[in-house]
Amino acid sequence: MKSGTRPIDPLLKSDGSPLRVAFLYNHEVPHQVAHTAPILREMLRRHPGVNVTVLTSTLEQKQIVHSGLGDDLVAQARFVDLDTSGAESRLLRAANAIAPARRIAVLRDNLKTLSKFDVFVVPESTTLLLKTQFGLDHLRFVLTHHGAGDRSVAQKASIREFDFVLVAGPKDEQRHREHGLITDGHYAVAGYPKFDFVPSGGLPKLFPNDNPVVLYNPHFDAHLSSWYDMGEDVLQAFADAPDLNLIFAPHIMLFQRKVQTSVEYKRIRRPKSVPKRFHDLPNIHIDLGSTRSVDMTYTRLADIYLGDVSSQLYEFLVERRPTVFLNSHRADWAGNPLYLNWTTGPVLDSVDGLIDAVQEAGATHADYRPAQDYVFDETFELSDTPSSERAADAIANWLEREARIQPDALAAE
Repeated sequence: MKSGTRPIDPLLKSDGSPLRVAFLYNHEVPHQVAHTAPILREMLRRHPGVNVTVLTSTLEQKQIVHSGLGDDLVAQARFVDLDTSGAESRLLRAANAIAPARRIAVLRDNLKTLSKFDVFVVPESTTLLLKTQFGLDHLRFVLTHHGAGDRSVAQKASIREFDFVLVAGPKDEQRHREHGLITDGHYAVAGYPKFDFVPSGGLPKLFPNDNPVVLYNPHFDAHLSSWYDMGEDVLQAFADAPDLNLIFAPHIMLFQRKVQTSVEYKRIRRPKSVPKRFHDLPNIHIDLGSTRSVDMTYTRLADIYLGDVSSQLYEFLVERRPTVFLNSHRADWAGNPLYLNWTTGPVLDSVDGLIDAVQEAGATHADYRPAQDYVFDETFELSDTPSSERAADAIANWLEREARIQPDALAAE
């Protein structure tokens, strides 16, 4: 416990029973776990008076949470496996290829279990269905977010339905307030807890040489992602440049669905599969969805970032290094705050000249360093106190305040 920070006393409802808080993991892929597992760790460590249960809907989720907690806290934590038998039907698996059918089915099939809690800490908005569609009106929701990118979808209206929201820094605080998504007393600027998630085992050695390593990290969005129109040409360019190593680790959702949509631009596309000729090349490492693709292994390991609109760019910039961007959708991006990330490196309108741009990125990096410093500081408000500690303290303090002011509010309307 840091000096000046006190643990929260046991929080009780008006009937004397504990206020029950759940950290819920309910996504078919594990990319959101590392955003909340560090907060869970610090909640258990710093505020044992908060009654916390960890709910998971896949074994992979649980394993990643375990790796983020360590053996001592795993033994201390209370874990509950949600019933997923109804969510694994053949029909739902097919539906999940185009929509979050499994997530919704898990909520529906576990209403009895979920109704026993008072507050849910979650990284995304599907859980709100418990209140809006499934009638659990007594629930309160804390949103941690799971990224800090520039896209307009980051300002979606559902954020205002949360009772407490964590934001990473000045950028999202300002944008959320401009859109009326957060109000005083119901949010906190807490930095980026994922930076405190350190996977065990260190960084892997992926290539048998010391050539520069480029991370190609396209998004899944059907309009904004470079994969659909440029991806195969990108892989071919590196296949023809054996003196450069490439990690192809797209957003984990890119190949999870047969059809991808763009909420912002009302577009639907089918992702092309990765041609077999690229799978066994010594200078290309392909990872379409392992834990390494979501725990910052590749953003830590790479020398150069190549992408489009993924917020993983900001995770890469925790250590300032060269970046290159692909404008496959012909965006008029200069001066547009939705493309703030593209000010940190050269932007290419085609794959022609890509290898030259990558090879020159180190020499031109100094030109972009001021922009990288600016966008990083706008995106993340970091301090000597780890973000995960700040986030856990903010949630605990909000819980205590709400319980004190309205002792029944978190248990019943």
